[in-house]
Amino acid sequence: MIKPIQNAFKIPELRKRIIFTVLLLIVYRLGAHITLPGIDDQALEEFFKQLVERTGNVLALIDVFSGGAFGQMTIFALGIQPYISASIVMQLLAVIVPSLEKLRKEPDGQKKITQYTRYGTVLLSIVQGITITILLRNPGEAFGTGTGAIVNNPTIWWHALAVLTLTAGTAFVMWLGEQITERGIGQGISIIITVGIMAGFPAGVNTVYSNLLGNTNFGLAQLAMLFLLIVVAVSGTIFIHLSVRKIPVQYGKQIRGNKVFGGRSMSIPLRVNTAGMIPIIFAVTLMTFPGVLIGLLPKDWTWVAGLAALMDATDPSLLYLSVYALLIIGFTYFYTAVQVNPVDMAENLQKYGGFIPGLRPGKQTADYINTTLTRITLPGALFLAGIAVIPIIITSRLGVGGMVEGASVLIVVGVVLDTVSQIESYLTMRHYDGFLKDRRLKGRRGR
Repeated sequence: MIKPIQNAFKIPELRKRIIFTVLLLIVYRLGAHITLPGIDDQALEEFFKQLVERTGNVLALIDVFSGGAFGQMTIFALGIQPYISASIVMQLLAVIVPSLEKLRKEPDGQKKITQYTRYGTVLLSIVQGITITILLRNPGEAFGTGTGAIVNNPTIWWHALAVLTLTAGTAFVMWLGEQITERGIGQGISIIITVGIMAGFPAGVNTVYSNLLGNTNFGLAQLAMLFLLIVVAVSGTIFIHLSVRKIPVQYGKQIRGNKVFGGRSMSIPLRVNTAGMIPIIFAVTLMTFPGVLIGLLPKDWTWVAGLAALMDATDPSLLYLSVYALLIIGFTYFYTAVQVNPVDMAENLQKYGGFIPGLRPGKQTADYINTTLTRITLPGALFLAGIAVIPIIITSRLGVGGMVEGASVLIVVGVVLDTVSQIESYLTMRHYDGFLKDRRLKGRRGR
């Protein structure tokens, strides 16, 4: 493991990319600790704790994905969520609206769609910023938490400054992610989300330690079960993330003059988990808002208390877990259909003289790819649902967590694997031993 890291820093371009990425991530973490102007930190902390209790810990999930910036109401409080929401909307519109679908296939179409996504991010940031500032102005009446004033002087100028600051913070984080993707290493937005999640790991370890000391129902057996859950979740995520179904493709021979072109045998790799972590993010978003809205209603209403119990992630009901799992499975199939178009794949194969042995080019090839993709997506969808639901059940029984563990593991492991694969490609091109190659060589020497 040490040697590949040393090799990575021997390559000037890769070294610059790694250092550039680390510096931008440091800037991001520094901004996540700069509180909005005019905020009473102590009142905000008390308010957030009471609000998390009322909404069944769903706001804690938002805080985790923002790296703790939302709970502290910093300049990066909105985090990258508006960008993710805008990206999801644009991807859906690109499938529904014919003009956008046509634009996406043009040479510079993706750049224009990216620009539209940026505009949507700014618009969503403004709307969310206005909502947050209004709620912070008088939280006692809005939420019935009994907390005092959070804003010292909530004038119209403070509202404008806070909205501008939150919007600029989200735009800056979006810019950081794009810069990491272009000039750094890995996918910038995913790395920022991963760093935000990892920033909450020390607090999670402290929670487990506190339970180990103060909770009589949490002992060494429960701690061992928790570690086993983490090992199984990480191992399963790696296995599913790297699993592919290869479809053999043959290219016909073409004779041009005295030369023969083509005749190669290749394969189309279809990933078992094409959708990645997106279905869990979709499902978490839909499961979050009802819990937040219910938490804002008076608890003395009987029907509100019943709904709150159904939407509580800390003590989930069977209905809650079933809906959550079905949403993940449904979104997995939907997002896979958005990402992979069997008709386009069949047309491209036919265009370049390729074909799947035993199948006719065109519709028959597209149907075969679609059927194969549908079949291999099922285990991927079931795995996503399992890794999201099973940790909720176990951690709720152990009393050490909520619904974020499965999603966090999937995101962190997936991003780490993608980033390591990108570093591996740099090392391989420069004829250095990479992380995977170095491990294979050691295995051969051991034999």
